[in-house]
Amino acid sequence: MNFSLTDTIAAVSTPPGEGGIAVIRISGKNAFVITQLIFSKTKDMFTKINLNQEKSHTIHFGYLISDNSVIDEVLLSVFKNPHSYTGEDVIEISSHGGTYVSGKILQLILNNGARLAEPGEFTKRAFLNGRIDLSQAEAVADLIKSKTETAHTASIRQLEGSLSEFVKKNRQKIIDVTSLVELELDFADEGLEFVKKDEVKKMIINICKDIKKIIDSYIAGKVIREGVNLVIAGKPNSGKSSLFNFLLKSDRAIVSTVAGTTRDYLEESIIINGIMFNLTDTAGLRSSDDFIESEGIHRSRKKISQADLIVYLIDSSMNKKDITDEIEFFNKNFDVNKSFALMSKSDLKKNEIKHSLPEISLLDEPSVENLKNLLVQKSISVSSVSANEITITNHRHKLCLENTIKSLTDAVNTIDKNLSGEFISVDLRNAMTHLGEITGEVTNDEILNNIFRNFCIGK
Repeated sequence: MNFSLTDTIAAVSTPPGEGGIAVIRISGKNAFVITQLIFSKTKDMFTKINLNQEKSHTIHFGYLISDNSVIDEVLLSVFKNPHSYTGEDVIEISSHGGTYVSGKILQLILNNGARLAEPGEFTKRAFLNGRIDLSQAEAVADLIKSKTETAHTASIRQLEGSLSEFVKKNRQKIIDVTSLVELELDFADEGLEFVKKDEVKKMIINICKDIKKIIDSYIAGKVIREGVNLVIAGKPNSGKSSLFNFLLKSDRAIVSTVAGTTRDYLEESIIINGIMFNLTDTAGLRSSDDFIESEGIHRSRKKISQADLIVYLIDSSMNKKDITDEIEFFNKNFDVNKSFALMSKSDLKKNEIKHSLPEISLLDEPSVENLKNLLVQKSISVSSVSANEITITNHRHKLCLENTIKSLTDAVNTIDKNLSGEFISVDLRNAMTHLGEITGEVTNDEILNNIFRNFCIGK
């Protein structure tokens, strides 16, 4: 990516395809000049508008003209720097929807001096111009991609600056501690002690505690951002594919009485009570001489090991011994903290056997609703967003916080070794650097390019 703040950039900001309107965005020092070359207040004669004399945040009706021909009648939204999304002069043209119309307008703008924006370049300019920090820029991308209410809530809180404020507050604490340590170094010859090392150690440990709380929220944040990875497992013919199809309300998986029909895992997503579940239907767990089925079983086991939540189906229509063996197999091989067994086909059960497992029949709607409630209940503890808590959803942020903790821990160890303040200062400054990487106070082009290349063009 080759970004330049001196260029005027343009892009279509609405998705491609047919729609009621399309929005074409222009940003940069020549945004007004370029617009004035192609925009007319009337269609009978070219009537220019002086955008520099218009107030910011105003809308103007008119026509886009090319070679004395009207391309479209549009609404022109004017945003003057620094009070715009990018912090620059910005024009947003609302035209009629359609790939041809929006493409023709964009080409007209490019022909008059703008260049096509790179992915995420509008948001990157907002960051570089100080409108938002880096964590807020990432929240913009997360907000666009959010598929559930919990993901939306987390993105909005980060966009509003909850994480930024936390980083700013704790970075200032580290700066204050570092200042005390380095001030003492300036008066080392006089033997003055401004603060005892035990007090410095205590302050560092308290900062670590605050940061660790945020790191611990990442598991919840990952679920919020990506959804709960839910695997449906069990022996062949236990009803996995039937349940998979029923939850999706479509015949996505092949259902057959022949054992081993599912040779590979299938994946789809659904939303239950605001929580996204990434469903995986797996091959039945058994020994098989069939190479393809064996490979499917191997892949299923891998999916099971990566799951956030596992539903293990046990066929109620089996005999007592097989059911008992299945329950024993589940208890022996699955982590009860993220798995639960479910008696399937309860309408076909032939034997009364004592167990405390939930039951389900796809012919019994209440039992299906009970399963959905159970899934939500099992997931809610790691996917809820408290109004008063910060939840990190970004792996980059987690790594920055972990590196901050490591540097702070190094500082504590340095104090314990009774080394001089110079070494403590180095560790503390490293911690400041890692923490500043979250908001972009400390960063490099490689990190920025990696973040913004994942944005859509026009944002």
